[in-house]
Parts: sequence; structure tokens; C-alpha cells
Amino acid sequence: MRKIKKATMPRLPLSYRGFISLENKTFILEPSLDQDNYTHIIYRGENLNLSSGTCGHGFNMSSVTPDNHLRSPTVYYIHDLVLISSTINVFLCSLTSNNIHPGLRVQFQKQGKDVERVKQRLAEIANYVDKFYRVLNIRVALVGLEVWSDSDKCPVTQDPFNTLHEFLDWRKVKLLPTKSHDNAQLISGVYFQGTTIGMAPIMSMCTVEQSGGIVMDHSENPLGAAVTLAHELGHNFGMNHDTPERGCGCRMTVDRGGCIMTPSTGYPFPTVFSTCSKKDLAASLEKGVGMCLYNMPEVKVLYGGQKCGNGYVEEGEECDCGELEECMNPCCNATTCTLKGDAVCAHGQCCEDCRLKPAGTPCRESSNSCDLPEFCTGANPHCPANVYLHDGHSCHKVDGYCYNGICQTHEQQCITLWGPGAKPAPGICFERVNSAGDPYGNCGKDSKGLFAKCEARDAKCGKIQCQGGANRPVIGTNAVSIETNIPLQEGGRILCRGTHVYLGDDMPDPGLVLAGTTCGEGMMCLNRQCQNVSVFGVHQCSGKCSERGVCNNKKNCHCEEHWAPPFCERAGFGGSLDSGPMRLSADSRGVAVAILATLLSLMGAGFLVFLKRKTLVRLLFTNKKTTMDKLRYSRTPPPTPVFHFMFWISRRNTFIEMLSCRDDYRVEITQILFLICIMVQWSLSGDLMCLLDPPEQPVPARLSPCTVHDASPQPSLQVPAYTRWVSFCC
Repeated sequence: MRKIKKATMPRLPLSYRGFISLENKTFILEPSLDQDNYTHIIYRGENLNLSSGTCGHGFNMSSVTPDNHLRSPTVYYIHDLVLISSTINVFLCSLTSNNIHPGLRVQFQKQGKDVERVKQRLAEIANYVDKFYRVLNIRVALVGLEVWSDSDKCPVTQDPFNTLHEFLDWRKVKLLPTKSHDNAQLISGVYFQGTTIGMAPIMSMCTVEQSGGIVMDHSENPLGAAVTLAHELGHNFGMNHDTPERGCGCRMTVDRGGCIMTPSTGYPFPTVFSTCSKKDLAASLEKGVGMCLYNMPEVKVLYGGQKCGNGYVEEGEECDCGELEECMNPCCNATTCTLKGDAVCAHGQCCEDCRLKPAGTPCRESSNSCDLPEFCTGANPHCPANVYLHDGHSCHKVDGYCYNGICQTHEQQCITLWGPGAKPAPGICFERVNSAGDPYGNCGKDSKGLFAKCEARDAKCGKIQCQGGANRPVIGTNAVSIETNIPLQEGGRILCRGTHVYLGDDMPDPGLVLAGTTCGEGMMCLNRQCQNVSVFGVHQCSGKCSERGVCNNKKNCHCEEHWAPPFCERAGFGGSLDSGPMRLSADSRGVAVAILATLLSLMGAGFLVFLKRKTLVRLLFTNKKTTMDKLRYSRTPPPTPVFHFMFWISRRNTFIEMLSCRDDYRVEITQILFLICIMVQWSLSGDLMCLLDPPEQPVPARLSPCTVHDASPQPSLQVPAYTRWVSFCC
């Protein structure tokens, strides 16, 4: 251990803690224990004293350790993730009780239970977790912190299963209604039974019932709890353990800490994710896990107040690209958090080269059959909040129904449990197995905590029954296969394959059919019962979309291309009030611009005709008239042709009517304009319509130049009544 004095280190205004992660080494930085706040020490990560521990996800409970220390429970809330291809923002909030880590207890009592010191420790834990997840394009920020200084608000015991159950139940009933968040993590000072130091349900991010976990504050250095929290958060994201049979690639060797999702951790601490973790995360997001996390964060709720350099654009800031040393954004001044030069924006999927992308530019593609795309608005650098199909809507090209933005099917769950080639077993398997009401076949538990038998109509909402796939479940080493042979009346047997995962009596069973899974025509599983999808009101919602759109989770119409929200009843851009407008293809837009430029040029030429009409008349008709005709024509002023251009501009739609009210020039000029107009209509896929006939009411024979007067458009065009006709007289 080497001590760094003020002579060898820049003077620091506050105590600094952190770690330096190199290719295969980790160094810990922290203030010394003496009274000088400016003295810090740095040492290798392997010198940090820590007993090894395991994740409770799937491990059997053992005897209680004799040294039952009590430490402070803390809760973190996770809020708002964006997208794996861009940056995901995880917002945390922390709670802790009056029982704290033994290493801090004496100091805590001497300082009169200094709550702020405890909060500082918890904020440091969140900062470490943020650092771990940045390599996955995920940001973790603290949105709130609460210390339970008098008593715990939910039972926190040495039984990790019971503690997790109680905490998740408290979160659902008490915390979620009062504090908006996506995930909560409880950091407890209680030593759990056996070697368990953390536990969390897998693939539970954003769910009301299970989006959270528990973490034991097992090390004097906050880095230890941070690693465990990152591990349990990984389970919420859908990451499984890095077991030997998975063959995961980890750039840190075991003696250097390994990777974060290893089942058992010790010292040195792991600080990186394996290739398996990255694949698990991508697969989970593709399935729709974490649909609530794609929206932009509410930076006003960040814990600790505003700070330039934290990577979040807060009030008074134009941009924030992080600290000066890490800022790589050419549009943002890292020192002042202001835009550089003539930059308009610096962050967001709708910002490119310091400029806003055009309205209608796709910024978030559909991630699955129940998701909807989002488009730039042209006025905001950030992609609109994520929207998806209304619950109960039929999945696109899949036999199922959407629920929380995911298309749940028995087939997909069988593949998740048993790997490729797995498929749902026949209905008789569900009926026979789930009617038993035991750990291997049930419809959940009743109010007394006993396994409930499935009614015949609810059988497909109990334990999942599959056929085919791998020899054993692929979801983890703690899952076992439960095979049942059912004899058939006509002879032979059917093999039904179920799973049982040892997660404890109070843990949700991943072998149960997921909520939202189709269980019949127009039916889906809800609360372990097969219910009609009409309970969501999806048909009433879609009915207002004029059969040209679908209903999204905000109960607004997402219109097809060429139709405008909110009800898809008139021509427009497509999309919804929530997702931004669709746009024309780049090719069509380019052609449209070229043709419209030509049209404007012709209009300019028409103005020249007005100035030199006699010369034009002479050029047009000299070759076809006799000498007498020429003389007669020269003595009689020609009639003034009137060209009417009807414009209706509503965002992208433009309707133009061009006609001549005199027959003399209809062939020579109006037909040319008509051909141009047809080309424009074709290039814009019907968004620009051309009319040759005048409106039903007659147009005056003579009009003064540029007269504007009302006219009723043809009903078939569905043009609004406020359309006006503009006549340019030549």
C-alpha cells in the first residue's frame, strides 16, 4: 500500500473515492483515515479485504452465519432507459435504515447518526454502478435517497427470499404510487443466510410486481456493494450467470476478478461484463423487456442537485457531455455546458452534426411485433417517448396478443426454457399436470400460500409444458426438468416437459406461463386466469382510428402513412401524436423538390408572359394563321388567360388546381402544367393532388391579378372547408 501525500497529488477540495480500471488491473482510491481531508491513498484492488459471496438467484439456503451483523437497508429506483444502440438512462433512488455497516457504526454514533454521511456512501455506490454500465451504453443516476433512521418500512430479515418478497410487495403497494421509478434495489446491512449477498428476479425490469432486488452491504468499501447491485440489476435486465458451460468470454481473468455476472464474487472485485451478459441484454431488449425505459429522463429529480459535467442536461444547461477529460462531443463546451459556435444541439438521436434532423427521420425502429416506431419531430433533438401497441391488440404476423409491449406466446417461452426446437406441448399436458396443485403443476398460490389447482379453462395459464429442445433447461444450473408421461385413450403416450427452478417459496416461478400469453381465441392469461382481451378496451380504442391506424398504449391512434392523427380521417404524415410524423422516402422527396423547382420556374415564366404577352402570342400563332388572320389578331387584343392555383398546405399535404378559363391557351399551356402536376403527384405518392376541373361554383371570367376568393372543393378530395382558391391572372 502506497500513501499519496499532498506533495505528490493535486490539492482536492473534498474527499475523493473511486477506482481506476486498466486492462487487467484495478486500483482503489480513497481518503486516508487521518484528519487531513487532502491526504488520499491508492492501492491494488486485490488488497481490498472481502469475503467471497454468492448470488441468491437459484442457490439453496444454508445455516445462518454466527456473526449476524445488522447494516442499513437502502433502496435504489431505476428510471428511464432509452435504447441499447444509443444511451440508456437508469435512475436510482436509495433508502437505508438505522442499521449500518459495522465499519461505519462507531463513527455514525459519534456524529449523532449523521444521515448525510450514509447518503454520501449510497451515492458513491450508485456512481460505481453507473461506471460499470457505461460500457453497455447504460447510464445509472440517483434520483432520490431516503434513510430509514428509526425503523424499517418493510421486514428485513436474514431470510433473503422472505426479505425480497416483502420488499417487492412494499415497493408495489407503498413506493410505486408515490415515487415514479422503474426499478428499486434494497441495500441491507443484514447478513443473509448462507453465502447469499444479493437476489433479484430475472427479466423483470419495468414490471410492477418484480422490478427490483436486494443487496447486502458486505464490504467496508462501497465498491463491494456496488458490484453486487450491478449483478442483481443485471438479472432484472435478463442477464444469466456466467457459468462454465456457457463458454463466456471475459477480458478479466479470474485472478483479476472475472466478470460481474459470475455466480460467486470475492476480491478483487469484478468491474466488467462478459460477452454472455451483452448477448443476454440484447436478447432481452429485443423481446421487449424494459419497455418503460426508453423515455427521456426527468433530470429535475436527480439526487445531489445540478452539476455541469454529470452527463445530464439540467436547467440552465444547453448540453452536458460529462467531465472535460471524457467529453468527446464536438458540439458542447464541457466547461460551461453550453453549445459551441452555431451549434443547435449536442445530444439525442435527432441531432446530427450539431443540427436537428428533419421531421419524420426514423429515430427508433420497432423492437418487436408489438412495438411502434418513433420519428424525429424536427423541433427536438431527442426521440419521442417510446410507444407500443395497446394491450390486447393482435401481434403483427404472430398468433398472440400484445401485453406491456411484448407478444407473449407459449412457443417463445418454451424456446427460452429449452432452447431452439422447443414447442408447446398438447393441451392435455397443461390440463393433467396443472390440475395437481403441487410445486410441479399449479396456477400459482392462493391466499393461504398453498399451490392452487388450475381449472380446466385456466390450465394454459399455469406451469408451462413443452416438447423438444435441449436435454435440460437452458436458463441456469438451478433449473431441473420435470417430465410427465400421459397415456392416451387410443394408445401410446405423450411426453410433457416442465421445469422447476429452486428460487425459494416466495420467489416468482419462471416456469409459470407469463402474464399476457394467449390461451385461446381472443383470450390471454391474466392473474393465472384465461380472460377475454376485451377487458383492455382495445377494440373501442381502435374504432376511432377510421380503419387506417392502430391504437397505442397512450390510447391514441398510430396512423398509416399518408393519414394524419389524431383519428386518421384526413390526409397527413402518418404516425401519432406521441411518436412524431412519418416522412416520405428520400428518393421521393428529392424528386419532389426537383419537380416543384421546375414548377416554380414555370410560374416565373408565366409572369414574363404577362409582361410580354403580345410577343408570346405572335410567336405561338404566326405559323398557323393567314396574313388576314394575323392582321385581325393584331388589331384585337387577345383575351387574358387566367390560371387558377389552389393551394392547401397542411404540414406535408399540398393540393394544387391549375386551369385556364379561356379556351385559347388550354392546349398550349394548361396541359403542360397538368403533366407536370401528374409527375409531382406520382413522386409524392399521392400526397399532392392535381385538379383540372374548376369547383362546382363558376369562376369569374375576369379577375384582377392575385385575387383570393372562397370556393367549395370537390367532396371526394376531403379537403377542409377553409381551403381558398388563389387566382393568378396573366
